[in-house]
Amino acid sequence: MLQRLIEGHRHFLAEVFPARRQQFHLLSESQAPEFLFITCADSRVVPDLILGTGPGDLFITRNAGNVVPVEAPEGDGVTATIEYAVEVLKVRHAILCGHSDCGALKAAVDHKALESLPKAKEWLRHVEEAFDHIQPLNPADGEGAKLAALIRGNVVAQLANLKAQPAVAREMEAGQLTVHGWYYDILTGRIEEYDEVVGRFQPLGN
Repeated sequence: MLQRLIEGHRHFLAEVFPARRQQFHLLSESQAPEFLFITCADSRVVPDLILGTGPGDLFITRNAGNVVPVEAPEGDGVTATIEYAVEVLKVRHAILCGHSDCGALKAAVDHKALESLPKAKEWLRHVEEAFDHIQPLNPADGEGAKLAALIRGNVVAQLANLKAQPAVAREMEAGQLTVHGWYYDILTGRIEEYDEVVGRFQPLGN
């Protein structure tokens, strides 16, 4: 019910905002996030909760399948956001984060799920490259191991697309930007990072 959101906002105004008034005063005038966070629109992925961040820390763009399109010369909302984050905000890190049980990758496997969703079907052609980067099966993923391997493959594919963005490529070349590919497991709460040197995902922070 919408009333739940209204009550949540009332709590924010009464309890949260007053204690952080100075922070919000500063944020009302400018922002200077260090991190661009590209992730899925899935409601179970809550970056600030997972990472312990707050207002002003992450510049976030979300879409079905954490996609970074590359072939649209006219641009799109995702690439425009990346360009702004890199060129104007001067973020130092760009993080591409996929997650377990991703509906977008499920749909890429079972096209029947997209028969009544023409816009989603068109968008999800961007994840087809995931099939070229399927990762090794991880027994810890249980029955969902095959899907998880494909989802990790999509992180690798979209990471390559991210690095191909002109603004990103320039800043990486200049040593001003580092890119990261992450996989978030909803069941365990753990994040893995793709290690491009060894070509596999490893626990974040190892």
